[in-house]
Amino acid sequence: MKRQKQKKWYDYLWILSLAYLILGFFNILFAWLGLLCFFIPLIISVWKGTKGYCNRYCGRGQLFGLLGGRFGLSRRKDIPSFMKTRLFRYGFLVFFFAMFFFMLWNTYLVFAGVQNVNQAVTLLWTFRLPWHWAYHGTLFHPGVAQFAFGFYSVMLTSTVLGFATMILFKPRSWCVYCPMGTMTQLICTAKNSKGAAPGSRTS
Repeated sequence: MKRQKQKKWYDYLWILSLAYLILGFFNILFAWLGLLCFFIPLIISVWKGTKGYCNRYCGRGQLFGLLGGRFGLSRRKDIPSFMKTRLFRYGFLVFFFAMFFFMLWNTYLVFAGVQNVNQAVTLLWTFRLPWHWAYHGTLFHPGVAQFAFGFYSVMLTSTVLGFATMILFKPRSWCVYCPMGTMTQLICTAKNSKGAAPGSRTS
C-alpha cells in the first residue's frame, strides 16, 4: 500500500492566497500584504539562486492545483506550445510590468494631489469595477489607498488569468507564464552563470 506523503506547513499557504482576495474585497488596504508575494520570491532567488518560492511556497499555485486537481475543475490539457516560448513569457513580463508602473504613476498623482483616489478595481486592465465599499478613509494619505486599489487590481487580474488557464489546461498552467516566475528564473540563471567559474567543467 502506497504511503501518503505527510503534509508540511507550507502546503497550506493556499489558505493565505484565498484569504488575501477575501480581505481585499472588504478592506482594500489589505492589498498591501500582496507585496510579500512580490518581494519574497525575489529575495529567495537572489539569495539562494533557486525558484524555491515557486516550487514550494506559492499559495496561488497551490490553490490552482487544489481546485484543478482535487476538485476536478481542470480539463488537464497541455498548455499551447507558444505560451511556453521565451517570446511569449518575456513579452507578457514586459507588458505586466508596464501595467504595474502605470499603476505606480497613478499612485504618484494621488500623492502629488493632482487627482483623487479612484475607488475602483481594474480587471484585466480594461474593466473598471466599482469597489467603493472597501475604503472609507483612513489616517493614511489617500495615495496609500490608491496604491492598494491598483495593486489589488494586479493581483486579482493575475488570479483570474491563472484560474482561466487552470480550467482550460492543466491546473498549474499559470506557472508557465507567471511574470514573477519568469523574473525569478532570469535572476536564477544570471546568478548561477555568474557563480560558475569561466572555463570550468563539471564531471
